[in-house]
Amino acid sequence: MGARPLSPHLGIYRFMHTMSLSILHRFTGVALAAGLVVLAWWLLALAGGETAYGVALGWLGAWPVKLLLFALLCAFLYHLANGLRHLLWDLGLGLEKHEARRSAWVVVAAVVVAIGLFGYLLFCPAGPQP
Repeated sequence: MGARPLSPHLGIYRFMHTMSLSILHRFTGVALAAGLVVLAWWLLALAGGETAYGVALGWLGAWPVKLLLFALLCAFLYHLANGLRHLLWDLGLGLEKHEARRSAWVVVAAVVVAIGLFGYLLFCPAGPQP
């Protein structure tokens, strides 16, 4: 059996940031699907009573899990922003090459700002201390 041919686009197109955003959109979708397992477990613990909820809070309060939850928040914010970009494309807006590249940078900037805002709100809930 011979080697299977590669898709011709792999040798034609040079890697662009818009391609990385497309790949990241798929990865964040998978990560969010896995994060639903954590959400479902938390909801089941909430419905399971005080003891089950206490166990869940014990696990979810650990710093590695908090880091994972923050990563899921970042994935959600990115997937949301890029999903809105895709919705605009479905409406026929922003399909030109320069518009798509510009909207990619807008998505990145919006996500960085949103992560900074949510990170501040989550980790500094009382605001800056004097």
